[in-house]
Amino acid sequence: MLTTLFAISPIDGRYRNKVQELAPYFSEYGLFKYRVWVEIEYFIALSALGLEQFASISESDTDFLRNIYLHFSEADAQTIKDIEKTTNHDVKAVEYFIKEKLKGTALQEYSEFVHFGLTSQDVNNTAIPFSLQLGIDEVVIPNIKHIHTTISTFAEQWKNVPLLSRTHGQAATPTTVGKEFAVFAERIRVQLDTLIDTPISAKFGGATGAFNAHRLAFPQINWPEFGDKLLANLGLVRSYPTTQIDHYDQLAAIFDAMRRINIILMDFAKDVWQYISMDFFKQRIVAGEVGSSAMPHKVNPIDFENAEGNLGIANALLDHLSNKLPISRLQRDLTDSTVLRNVGVPLSHILIALKSLDKGMGKLILNEEAIRADLDRNWAVTAEAIQTILRREKIEGAYELLKDLTRTNDGINAESIAAFVTKLDVSEAVKMEISNITPFNYLGYAAE
Repeated sequence: MLTTLFAISPIDGRYRNKVQELAPYFSEYGLFKYRVWVEIEYFIALSALGLEQFASISESDTDFLRNIYLHFSEADAQTIKDIEKTTNHDVKAVEYFIKEKLKGTALQEYSEFVHFGLTSQDVNNTAIPFSLQLGIDEVVIPNIKHIHTTISTFAEQWKNVPLLSRTHGQAATPTTVGKEFAVFAERIRVQLDTLIDTPISAKFGGATGAFNAHRLAFPQINWPEFGDKLLANLGLVRSYPTTQIDHYDQLAAIFDAMRRINIILMDFAKDVWQYISMDFFKQRIVAGEVGSSAMPHKVNPIDFENAEGNLGIANALLDHLSNKLPISRLQRDLTDSTVLRNVGVPLSHILIALKSLDKGMGKLILNEEAIRADLDRNWAVTAEAIQTILRREKIEGAYELLKDLTRTNDGINAESIAAFVTKLDVSEAVKMEISNITPFNYLGYAAE
């Protein structure tokens, strides 16, 4: 029996407890369940067409059918797997599974309308997008929103705490801790809106996308309209016209939207890691945890490192999915089939990363003393403010005056700035204005 200790992939081994809520959507059990879901909803929709050969079914029969997927069990999935050993075709096994469920019921006479006129990809290219939509909506997005809320809370909490900026790694115009967190919160918000607003498409149109068999059998039915309505009821948009498979362009858009969010979160993890290394944040000590096997004093920022690594793996896979899936030879080749079975893998790595970020942020303790000391060592950053006022006062060569003052090996501090100000050929009011500028208050609109 396979245990987590023998799993080849860490998402089913070491990290199983962090990703298990995705299993109902992206496991083989999940794939079987959502294939059954699609087949049954299609069967119910056919019955509502008023066909002479397929009378409308009762409400109790409809409930019976829906309970097949609503109460789909591991034993049901295993039954399909066992049927597949004979059929050597997983979608056909689903069809036979449903037909077996209809035996001995009033619906048995209509069993040939299970999978009527369909090709496997009508089922797969609906079931997989449907499960993806649910998995994203019910698991991934709530976890992203939780991270966004936490970052936004820190942004508000620390909005008035001055922080030295660093551009090109060098001391630059001061900001606030909260403002820098707010930057990430806003970036995530924009891309999350894009992810939420991007519709997921599915293919439903027969063997090569034109409802050939359907129109031949029942020419009086508007099958494209039927397909649109069926998929809309599942929260999807039907691609039309298509080949045998979906274009996957919308799936690619979803994967790219997720990739952009991951990049932002990687950027965030790297910055927080850097702030921790600068001692601007300390980390709460967890009893029993070991930072280093050799150095007892260490409390490593492992949660941010773990998040960064898993986001990188997720993006590599998402990049392949979005690049590969929209490409298929002529009306269809099989490369999409094996690739689509891996959709849950990058989402699992994303979920691991989100939980690591959440854990890491829960340990953060702002070290204002270290942040203030850093600002106090860098009075030179007030040069921008001083030269701006001098320009306003039309002092010729204002930039060059401050350049000469600040580019020195002796360092700049409050005293050297004060000495410089006293020698300026400006009014006492302007000197007082300049004297009030410090690295701690030269913050622009950062706090707001």
